[in-house]
Amino acid sequence: MSKITEVVEAIALPIVERENMELVDVEFVKEGPDWFLRVYIDKPGGVDLDDCVNINEQLSEKLNDSDPIEQAYYLDVSSPGAERPLKKPTDFERAIGKNVYIKTFAPIEGAKEFEGILTEYDGETAVVETRIKTRKKAISLPVDKIAQARLAVTFS
Repeated sequence: MSKITEVVEAIALPIVERENMELVDVEFVKEGPDWFLRVYIDKPGGVDLDDCVNINEQLSEKLNDSDPIEQAYYLDVSSPGAERPLKKPTDFERAIGKNVYIKTFAPIEGAKEFEGILTEYDGETAVVETRIKTRKKAISLPVDKIAQARLAVTFS
């Protein structure tokens, strides 16, 4: 399905950028019997319903013209939410100093899941400061070993 997301991203990017927004992510997933094309957008201060409707209408028209998806699907344009995914280098750079959740493909220091403050990112390694009981520990995670990363909401 990555081919579909790449095609949709290429169609959506100019629309989103023309509206001074950021294309955060594109997903094409099957849930039960239905397919969903999800396009996540953002802008400084966040997006509202009008932004989502505007992008949805423009994108829907372009997708109908080019028809890159064979099966029926639901188009959903929305904000990435508070637990925004971290995929691009700029996402990681903006997340420095924030709480993140990172899952790796294979165990690193005996674990595959890490939650803590992202303290460093250099394009090759992300350093997460985690808490183990009362101690803090910095763990270096090679970017090519990261399966999933997102901001993590904490409740104090």
